[in-house]
Amino acid sequence: MLTAPVRGVLLDLDDTLYPRAEFLDAAWRAVARHGAGRGLNPDALLGALREETAAGSARGGIIDRALARAGAAASHVEPLLAAFRAVEPPPLTPFPGVLRALATLRRRVPVGLVTDGEVTAQRRKLAALGLTDAFDVVVLSDLAGRAHRKPHPAPFREALARLDLPPEEVVMIGDRPDEDAVGALAAGLRAVRVRTGEHAACPDHPGTWLSTSCLAMAVHLLLPHLPDPHEPDAGPPELGCGPPTAPLPARDLPVLVGGRR
Repeated sequence: MLTAPVRGVLLDLDDTLYPRAEFLDAAWRAVARHGAGRGLNPDALLGALREETAAGSARGGIIDRALARAGAAASHVEPLLAAFRAVEPPPLTPFPGVLRALATLRRRVPVGLVTDGEVTAQRRKLAALGLTDAFDVVVLSDLAGRAHRKPHPAPFREALARLDLPPEEVVMIGDRPDEDAVGALAAGLRAVRVRTGEHAACPDHPGTWLSTSCLAMAVHLLLPHLPDPHEPDAGPPELGCGPPTAPLPARDLPVLVGGRR
């Protein structure tokens, strides 16, 4: 299986293609403004939201705990949750090299997106990134219910069915070992880890095929396993990784799990 050619690629969205913290900060600003209209101190609320997010954005209940931290009543939770769900994000910035990496992949294989999260919010993120039409298949796991979020194998299997590809010929690229890697492996795919975003310091899942610093490097490592392009590439891959506002480093070498290339 590990030597099978790669005929398709699935990607995660949050913290794989762009820094989720950028979206969250814009969302918390909108929530704080809504809170001000309800008589809350917007600066105290925004500070509390940021502090709770810094402690782990995947925990859930951030607004509940932020209100408690700010000394505000729990009766504000539902209106503030509604404000969060209604957020129209400003333009979001992909990680360096992401756009060229996506173009490089799509010249070779079909590319799908598998993402968790409230459906409208995920669609708005794609629009804010300019990636609405960047994928052959988009699987929003929440359409099947939160119980089917990664690492449940269902969204991966849906993507495989829509791409009409067997799992051994598809890889999943994502930042979360506990979600992207575990779910991909459960569905029979190979897992490629990128160490970007909030969970960059987490150890790789033992079954990970490749592990590297960012999507650009992941695509660079996949090139020998991909078919020839349908048309020539626009240029050499961008191998720099880092925050979208940082200058590109000259080169970032990959870490290969188990020494595999």
